[in-house]
Amino acid sequence: GPVLDHCVSKKMELKKQKQEENAVMKAKEYGIKELGVKVQGPGSGSETAVKSLGTIDGIKILWFKNITPLPHNGCRPPKRRRV
Repeated sequence: GPVLDHCVSKKMELKKQKQEENAVMKAKEYGIKELGVKVQGPGSGSETAVKSLGTIDGIKILWFKNITPLPHNGCRPPKRRRV
């Protein structure tokens, strides 16, 4: 979702936290009281952002799932150089 422009120069944690807060506020507008959270992306900012969501009144976090894709063996390396 859209993130505030002043957060661009700051840490990734703050960006993720702002995104999740915006999503929760929109959910509150629609009357949603229980949420399941899917997070994608590297870093420890995701977990701290979700923990901060638990402090918002009227919203209950049911589950938290990290869906970051992990490579099994990575990309194929380039051919060896022959001299």
